[in-house]
Amino acid sequence: MTPSHLIYLHGFRSSPLSTKARLMATWMAAHHPDVVWWCPQLPPSPQAAAELIGQGIANWPRESMAVIGSSLGGFYATWVAEQTRCRAVLLNPAVDPARDLAQHLGEHTLWHRPEERFYFQAEYVDELRALQCGGPRQPENYLCIIARGDELLDWHEMTARYAGARIKLLPAGDHALSDFEDHLGEIVEFLGLS
Repeated sequence: MTPSHLIYLHGFRSSPLSTKARLMATWMAAHHPDVVWWCPQLPPSPQAAAELIGQGIANWPRESMAVIGSSLGGFYATWVAEQTRCRAVLLNPAVDPARDLAQHLGEHTLWHRPEERFYFQAEYVDELRALQCGGPRQPENYLCIIARGDELLDWHEMTARYAGARIKLLPAGDHALSDFEDHLGEIVEFLGLS
């Protein structure tokens, strides 16, 4: 079934201006302008991000929506997919962001808008723990694109967390999935958009 609604969730310090988000938005506009596309700027607070996502998809049809998430956005995408049972594409998904981001408290800039600053607060770690949902209950709903060369996240953890899912394990690559365009065909096929 072709999705009627698709949400893209970016990673930590990222934005809708990321290369992957823009490539996906351009592809959707060219090939499926009828599909509702939403790529929100997520706030630094995980609780606020979850509320924004939840409100945005509240009226979306569960049987025909899908989600794509990169890094921390992959963690949020898992949370969405576990609630809605929708299809999910995860790009180097964060498995334990509460543990990983606890080392990054303080002020940060956005990758694509370095003039914009935000503060990652200690309570955000607890908010991440509250959203943790473990491995997928319906792994067949997931496509995970994971790079062995990810310099930030451990590919062993990612593949273990999503055991049973469709996993494309890249022999090298990087955290940003700089070759994202090469995987678009498989992503749109998995989502039913091809």
